[in-house]
Amino acid sequence: MVIRYLADQIRYQRMNTEELRDTFLIHDLFQPDKLITYYTEADRGIVGSAVPIRKTLQLTGGKELASRYFAERREIGIINIGASGEVEVDGQSYQLENRDALYIGRGSKEIRFVSKNPQEPARFYLLSYPAHQVLPSRKISRDQAEVNPLGTTDASNKRTIYKYIHPGAVESCQLVMGLTTLKSGSVWNTMAPHTHERRTEIYMYFDLGDQLLFHFMGKPEQTRHIVVRDGQAVISPSWSIHAGAGTSNYSFIWGMGGENQEFSDMDGVQMDTIR
Repeated sequence: MVIRYLADQIRYQRMNTEELRDTFLIHDLFQPDKLITYYTEADRGIVGSAVPIRKTLQLTGGKELASRYFAERREIGIINIGASGEVEVDGQSYQLENRDALYIGRGSKEIRFVSKNPQEPARFYLLSYPAHQVLPSRKISRDQAEVNPLGTTDASNKRTIYKYIHPGAVESCQLVMGLTTLKSGSVWNTMAPHTHERRTEIYMYFDLGDQLLFHFMGKPEQTRHIVVRDGQAVISPSWSIHAGAGTSNYSFIWGMGGENQEFSDMDGVQMDTIR
């Protein structure tokens, strides 16, 4: 597990390109036959991926978590962006097709990942936060997600939001998670931007192919950008905006942890304040 310490809202202003990338960007997810995890001090979130091909991958605890097993004090959200696969939780198997999700509750001891066909592996993305109570694990298929179409063609931001783990649908302690898909010809997400003083958010961009995305971060009056490629994630602390523009349309998984689970709990930024 890689430990990622974040800069504060003053120090990031003096960072060069590589320093920004080394601090906020997670660039090496989705490696074949590897389970990769990053621990961030922002609300103690963990970002990770599992791409099982020739072997089963298991999520474990260890020194970084001071736990006997990974979910001893944590909850986990998983979304599969690859081919068909299975997640086994304490002996119960959940089959996840492309864009299906799974919530795993605190106290789950054995968590394993496997692909149905090694030639077409699953690509599991996971996000985890500390949990204060035990809640049941639950699969959420793509057609069970709450669907919200937003945006316009004129603003180049026509998109569909899929909410998987959120209040009123799947009970969790603090994790909120879903994904957004932009329509062909649209490239902007989360513009006008916002911040969340009560929680942090992490975006993982995919469906980019060989295209690029420019992710904008920082205080509204002191913005910076990070170039993002397919399968990479950006950590957004509570004080930072999080918006992006791609060289084509794309999708991204968003996930939040912190004080408040309300999706609409955002501090909007006026466009004329952005610098």
